[in-house]
Amino acid sequence: MASFSSRSRTCSLTAAMLLLLGVIFMANLDMTGAQVGICYGMMGNNLPPATEVIALYKQHNIKRMRLYDPNQAALNALRGSGIEVMLGVPNSDLQRLSNPSDANSWVKNNVLNFWPSVRFRYIAVGNEISPVNGGTSWMAPFVLPALVNVFNAVRAAGLQDQIKVSIAVDMTLIGTSYPPSAGAFRGDVISYLAPIVGHLSYAKTPLFANIYTYFSYSGNPRDISLPYALFTSPSVLVWDSGRGYQNLFDAMLDSLYSALERLGGGNTLDVVVSESGWPSAGGFGTTSDNAGTYLSNLIRHVKGGTPKRPGKAIETYIFAMFDENQKQPELEKHFGAFSPNKQPKYNLNFGGQRNWDISAELNATVSLKSDM
Repeated sequence: MASFSSRSRTCSLTAAMLLLLGVIFMANLDMTGAQVGICYGMMGNNLPPATEVIALYKQHNIKRMRLYDPNQAALNALRGSGIEVMLGVPNSDLQRLSNPSDANSWVKNNVLNFWPSVRFRYIAVGNEISPVNGGTSWMAPFVLPALVNVFNAVRAAGLQDQIKVSIAVDMTLIGTSYPPSAGAFRGDVISYLAPIVGHLSYAKTPLFANIYTYFSYSGNPRDISLPYALFTSPSVLVWDSGRGYQNLFDAMLDSLYSALERLGGGNTLDVVVSESGWPSAGGFGTTSDNAGTYLSNLIRHVKGGTPKRPGKAIETYIFAMFDENQKQPELEKHFGAFSPNKQPKYNLNFGGQRNWDISAELNATVSLKSDM
């Protein structure tokens, strides 16, 4: 018969293992929710073929991709890959897709013909359209009808729960960003955004937002410190309504949440960060060290939420997969996480390995150490 001491040690070890399994389970849930993808841009004349790009995603455990247009070679290469895709409707197609018949054809040709062997997660109807930006303002009247028509085409196929349809905006639509709790859209974009936000709320679909701390920092380095922009500030730099901000990314995202609430989106409309990155050359503050620091810290940080919405992982897409030599201006050529020869520019961990250092003492204490 076992002694009391032996039974006690057995119970303690059992309790420790149960606690360990619970921690690992929750960690894996968190890692799934915070999955980071990468934007696959193609504006380069020296990029590898799509089949090799998909293989590179899989090699580095990158499980989500933003694709800016329905490139047929890329879509065919994605068949059976398991990679989840945010597929873009190019801005040049918005006017045409404001016609319901054309939107139905677009969805049939570029989505239904590949589903389910290609795992579409989102459709982004247009990118960074602004009614007050001279270059894109003429397209603004077509965004809402194209959005609704593509949504209706997806719904007609019975896929509205699997494939969410939204638009991607940039932060130039924000008129007030400081403090984050006062975040509000510019007055001259309200009439454009309000019905779009209303539709997204109805469809239970997140807004896509391209958020770059780099451009905020480089445009105002006097008031925005480099550590605040790179997630390396050792302490809180901004206090707002009892919330402490240690990095600019959280402040920008929370200002967008506040703006959406003011526009009628409530506190349930989610935001997917559809682009974020830092260039390694070509402009002020553009170094490989800064870019690598930003990206590695971004990947770690988005698992934990913001001060306004703590504990809620932030789905995020890094811009971009490769340096693209046909983009302008110069710094736009240097956002890649990889060089065109497929070599990584930085040491980034996309969650392929989880190495735990586990010790279970006889008093049922469990110590966990992760390299994530």
